Amino acid sequence: RGSGRQRAGLVLAGLLSIGNALSGVGGGTPEGEVGPPAVVIWAGVALGVVGLVAVVIAWRTGNRGALRVAAGSLIITALTAVPAFFVDVPAWLKAAAALSVLVTIAAVVLMFSSERRPAAVTD
Repeated sequence: RGSGRQRAGLVLAGLLSIGNALSGVGGGTPEGEVGPPAVVIWAGVALGVVGLVAVVIAWRTGNRGALRVAAGSLIITALTAVPAFFVDVPAWLKAAAALSVLVTIAAVVLMFSSERRPAAVTD
């Protein structure tokens, strides 16, 4: 059903997707506060739900299409964090965005890795 690395990537993807899906619970950035626009938050919620469903399907069936959907939702969400590096926001928001992008990269790489098999040596 998948290698240990692939399962680790799916766990990371699932955690990221849950975080994205729950990001809209607070209702968005309060008036006068610095943060992402409401449309970005709600897009993250939708992508989190899609990603989580894809992760569950990939975990249970090993379906490569579900892996691609999960990876795509994570990548698109990570891209929405990139503007934080170019605007005047608190350092902790930049650090959170950087951590999110790095964990996304790790999750995607792990999801598409396979078990290494020793090369056959022939004489």
